[in-house]
Amino acid sequence: IAEYNLLKLEEKWGEKYPMVIKSWQSNWEHLSHYFQYSGDIRRLIYTTNAIEGFHRQVRKFTKTKGAFTSESALFKLVYCACQKIAEKWTAPLQNWALTISQLHIYFEGRLNLGLSV
Repeated sequence: IAEYNLLKLEEKWGEKYPMVIKSWQSNWEHLSHYFQYSGDIRRLIYTTNAIEGFHRQVRKFTKTKGAFTSESALFKLVYCACQKIAEKWTAPLQNWALTISQLHIYFEGRLNLGLSV
């Protein structure tokens, strides 16, 4: 199914984005591993890049402040930003119990979060 959809992607976007299509085709062996996972795990991968999201939110705090009087002042602002960001991290992940169970199956022996499922 995934290879068929790659062909459909090429038909639709190949002329406009030939380098992207070529990159996908030449790296298909690596990219296709993504599709071995269930929908819940794929959703976790493509919707939650926590590090990039965190950095984006910290940059929002720092870019509006202009110059900093010292490195210590910057560290204090980043600390406060982290506290504010953490306050908003309260929403549970959709289907988390099912997703973590699937992660334990796919990555048996490599995933140890100290959780019992």
